[in-house]
Amino acid sequence: MEYTIKSFADLAGISTRTLRYYDEIGLLKPCRVNSSGYRIYSQNEVDLLQQILLYRSMDMKLEDIQKIMTSPEFDVYQSLINHYQELLDKKNQIEQLISTVEKTIAYKKGEVDMSNKEKFEGLKKEKIAQNEAKYGKEIREKYGDETIEKSNQKFLNMTEDELNTMKKVEDEMFEALENVLKTKDLDSEDAKRVFEKHKTWLHFTWPKYSPEAHSGLAQMYVCDERFAKYYNDRLNTEEATPILSEIIVKYAK
Repeated sequence: MEYTIKSFADLAGISTRTLRYYDEIGLLKPCRVNSSGYRIYSQNEVDLLQQILLYRSMDMKLEDIQKIMTSPEFDVYQSLINHYQELLDKKNQIEQLISTVEKTIAYKKGEVDMSNKEKFEGLKKEKIAQNEAKYGKEIREKYGDETIEKSNQKFLNMTEDELNTMKKVEDEMFEALENVLKTKDLDSEDAKRVFEKHKTWLHFTWPKYSPEAHSGLAQMYVCDERFAKYYNDRLNTEEATPILSEIIVKYAK
């Protein structure tokens, strides 16, 4: 079955302008253009557009989608399997949160007992799930499944006081980093403090610390825009991550 651009847009619930833009950037081209100059789409384009919209539903950038779908290794079936697994992970994450909220409501009503550990268990599992979804593939390739599983377990076992201390250490690291961003002095006491606070922060979840792994993580911060975004957004400047990385590499030696 073939579709005109209008009928194809109506089918997918998007605008013809979007389809024209996808054509312009080479993300999704029509199977042919008829003698009247109209774009015509076939079943193949239907399947590809579904894939694109699935990626978009995950807030993926168009340029990243294009890289994936133009790769010689791109496989529609395997991509759907990956989507399915990611959706299951989100479902489990939401169900865990629902369970925690339900139990908290019952606790507030005096219907059940709830330990302090239970109050934070669901939230910690959600944090791990978020990290796995964002960075899981990269950090597992770099450090191995066993290391990441141990790190996740260590985080799950943290007490409320330890979580609060971990957050305080990170906040202090950002304060020192903000000072370094003003002076650009990597030999300053603030720069040394950034390194020590970041190192301490890692000790809360890392099963074993090494300067080499710390330096490797710092380089990943710069190379991967998702890591970079976290630090840059926190201090509202794109200089934050590069300088943090330089500090870590300098003092980890």
